[in-house]
Amino acid sequence: MATITYREAIRQAMDEEMEQDENVILLGEEVGEYNGAYKVSQGLLDKYGAERVIDTPITEGSFTGIGIGAAMAGLRPIVEWMTFNFSLQAMDQVINNAAKMRYMSGGQFSIPIVFRGPNGPAEALSSQHSQALQTFYTHVPGIKVISPATPYDAKGLLKSAIRDNNPVIFMEAELMYSWQGEVPTEEYVIPFGSADLKQEGNDVTIVTYSKPLKVVMEAAKQLSDIDIHAEVVDLRSLRPLDEETILSSVRKTNRCVIVDESWPMVSVASHIGWMISNRCFDYLDAPIELVMSEDVPMPYNCNLELSAQPSVEKVIKAVKKVLYLD
Repeated sequence: MATITYREAIRQAMDEEMEQDENVILLGEEVGEYNGAYKVSQGLLDKYGAERVIDTPITEGSFTGIGIGAAMAGLRPIVEWMTFNFSLQAMDQVINNAAKMRYMSGGQFSIPIVFRGPNGPAEALSSQHSQALQTFYTHVPGIKVISPATPYDAKGLLKSAIRDNNPVIFMEAELMYSWQGEVPTEEYVIPFGSADLKQEGNDVTIVTYSKPLKVVMEAAKQLSDIDIHAEVVDLRSLRPLDEETILSSVRKTNRCVIVDESWPMVSVASHIGWMISNRCFDYLDAPIELVMSEDVPMPYNCNLELSAQPSVEKVIKAVKKVLYLD
């Protein structure tokens, strides 16, 4: 095992897959000469050349469409959006072309393409550049949506995404790129639709994914100090979703808190809450609680920005509520 950053794990996954398959290409804004806006693609242009690491104009709709066409023609493109906030410019291409082409062609076209980049709130980026957009993409049939929280998961899941014959939305986070974790030195992949049980417990299930995992693990640590033992489920994969791991945990603990940094209405968390209520109703000893970002555009002010997002204090409060301790 080697200890590397999240950024390095993403780079290793792309590098290894590009080395194994000459059809894998990378395109996006500043991925080549600048080594990536967050230095994720550092060194790949020098290694693979400008025909496979392609700097594009600042036109998400156009280079996303070019990537989809390249996938239809037999390549395996990785399209980097500098941020998922900019992916809004390309949603027509993703939803109406990438997601539906296999269905509309009766299986004649596969679309082996990965759309990746940072998603979710960051710091001091205000309303238009600091928002979590996973709900928009998870809503769409024909797309797989992956949102890993650790370097180990990021590398293994990205390798699976690049090899998949369907379009994959791969969501990272700007504030996670410097996070460190252990990653095997030998090759490995992680299958989609497989959640990871980060911590076992008997009192409450906390379901989360992506950047909020760090908040949840700190909350779980503080809860253990007062003899409350939380079971933490990291989804990793949003579509397909590992329903059975979630349901099995809730049947064990009889209580659930879901932590999601997107807005609360019609969210990934609200869907999971419905699923648990529908299939575990007789096991629940308390209503399900959601810890979400506030239902407002992201403030620019630092204090307001932090108060609008999930926090350790909010998670602990929600856990105490489902345990009737508040």
